[in-house]
Amino acid sequence: MGLISGLVMGILTGIALMAGWMHMMRRRSTKRVAKAVDIKLLGSLNRDDLKKICGDSYPEWISFPVYEQVKWMNKQLSKLWPFVADAATMVIKETVEPMLEDYRPPGISSLKFSKLSLGTVPPKIEGIRVQSLKKGQITMDIDFRWGGDPSIILAVEALVASLPIQLKDLQVFTIVRVIFQLTDEIPCISAVVVALLSEPKPRIDYTLKAVGGSLTAIPGLSDMIDDTVNTIVTDMLQWPHRIVVPIGGVPVDTSDLELKPQGRLTVTIVKATGLKNMEMIGKSDPYAVVYIRPTFKVKTKVIDNNLNPVWNEKFVLIAEDKETQSLILEVFDKDIGQDKRLGIVKLPLIDLEPETTKEIELRLMPSLDMLKIKDKKDRGNVTIQVTYHPFNKEEQMAALEEEKRIMEERRKLKEAGMIGSTMDALGSGVGAGAGLVVGGIGAGASLVGSGFGAVGSGLSKAGKFMGKSVTGNFGGSSKRNGSTPTTPTPENGKAS
Repeated sequence: MGLISGLVMGILTGIALMAGWMHMMRRRSTKRVAKAVDIKLLGSLNRDDLKKICGDSYPEWISFPVYEQVKWMNKQLSKLWPFVADAATMVIKETVEPMLEDYRPPGISSLKFSKLSLGTVPPKIEGIRVQSLKKGQITMDIDFRWGGDPSIILAVEALVASLPIQLKDLQVFTIVRVIFQLTDEIPCISAVVVALLSEPKPRIDYTLKAVGGSLTAIPGLSDMIDDTVNTIVTDMLQWPHRIVVPIGGVPVDTSDLELKPQGRLTVTIVKATGLKNMEMIGKSDPYAVVYIRPTFKVKTKVIDNNLNPVWNEKFVLIAEDKETQSLILEVFDKDIGQDKRLGIVKLPLIDLEPETTKEIELRLMPSLDMLKIKDKKDRGNVTIQVTYHPFNKEEQMAALEEEKRIMEERRKLKEAGMIGSTMDALGSGVGAGAGLVVGGIGAGASLVGSGFGAVGSGLSKAGKFMGKSVTGNFGGSSKRNGSTPTTPTPENGKAS
């Protein structure tokens, strides 16, 4: 009897324990499901939603990261870096050296790499943000940091000396925008677009050291190299400018990915007042340089011995992205040797209304980066008139072709020794060089032709008609079909 009762009690106790365990597990499962639902709902909330629910007292440990961490990518990059560095070195040497030649500053006859190695320290990707997803295209912003140990030596040759210059302590801090053009065929990506975002401004820090010599052997060399690096970054790599790389070996149409002219900016440089005097005897001889892209600089005539010059010269420039680009205006003192900059100012194009002429007085600054400037004294003011005209499709495509042609003509000028580099400002000092003439086509569609004038032996006479299409710059008298004037411009207002 005792045995039977013990068996019954044991079976009942086991059944009770099993039932209790199953009930507990079901309850825990229900709680986990409910918690997962709550977490999913919380995950869908943004900062504004959370403020509405909790007010300003929500926990400080709650964060909304803009960039997703990619530690796995950095680990793989560390393993692959020796191979990536070798491949990147070849690409940089083949692509950057021609840029150095195109953007070579005056006074330097040659600027090339004598040694180039990216070192053993890989870059670090702090995070990635998917900016947009649309059919056939993915846009990503990559927070890029690199404080590596590259070995970079530039062979710099000038009229007075030849000197190898080493770039040391190179550090790069920037946001890289990458656009993937998708395709149905393997490798599923037909092209990649790479650019550096203009905001926050790309930061490239380095120090220059002469190898076996002194930087003083070539006066102003350090500033020349700094200007060249900044110009290449601004004019070639900084958004909206970009590099388009086809992938896969199959010919693809990348025209939609390339930068296209968006509008025409007509700028009249009226006058300047209260300029700083840079001369020991007499007064400065000022002239103004204006541009949106450093490649297409144009300049006014020089006004001798005057701190309140009046130019009244008109130029036309091309804008590729009104939302992000700015008009840059610099005033220089013409001098023997290197001209001195009297002041600089920037006007964001986004502030301009289409088809509206606006007169603006701008305060000149010593530099656009005032944190590096000790002398913050007043540099005077400059008065300009600006009008922005958005392009239609026809004008846009014509302007794109004309920009390419103008760049080719500038290269010819450089090869002929008429200008130091393709980014030299053209204007009154270069005869009628690279002047453009306003033309017309069809019913009111404004096109711009170009007159490429005589700047020396072997070039045609000033104002020779070179063709019709919209371009970023013009100067000289404006003509319709090469005959009737339509838009008068100053005699010395030549454009690049």
